[in-house]
Amino acid sequence: MIFAYMRVSTEEQRLDRQEQALKEAGAEKVFFEKITGTKKNRPQLNKMLEQLRKGDTVIITDLTRLSRSTKDLIELVELFEEKGVNLKSLKESWLDTTTPEGKLMFTMFSGLAQFERDLISQRTKEGLEVARKKGKQIGRKAVDAEALEYAFHLIDKGNSIKDTAEKIGVSRMTLHRYLKKREEEAEQKELVQ
Repeated sequence: MIFAYMRVSTEEQRLDRQEQALKEAGAEKVFFEKITGTKKNRPQLNKMLEQLRKGDTVIITDLTRLSRSTKDLIELVELFEEKGVNLKSLKESWLDTTTPEGKLMFTMFSGLAQFERDLISQRTKEGLEVARKKGKQIGRKAVDAEALEYAFHLIDKGNSIKDTAEKIGVSRMTLHRYLKKREEEAEQKELVQ
């Protein structure tokens, strides 16, 4: 079966152009959604992924409609490969895994993307090592113990996390982490006693 996936980012945008191109390309079942491409959870994409079977083909008008990033695209294509499903882009003619050339091109692009991820990781590790040798603190700075005790006091009195975080100059997420750590430590003490 030939599946098609189309997407626009906002409710105001129209899908007509994509739909026409995909139907002309032979799409038998079309999945569409009006949702930003930055969302990892795309219900219609997930629904289509569940229905894919070996030998099916997914067509898209262009890569930006399907994937959020190179990494996301590679993960999707790897999933398609595991299921025995092909992918074809109308705009990027090099991406057509129904042909040997398309498979080769995608393999090369996947390799380059992996190489890029590995280089970034290597540079990050090297940069952290240089910073450590210079005596720089790596990671988040610990919140001052006095400020933290004051924050716990305020929250125990009923103040909101948002207001408390602002008062001691940290983000809400940071304060949540410290609160969770405090709860875990309290649980550990109870277990020991």
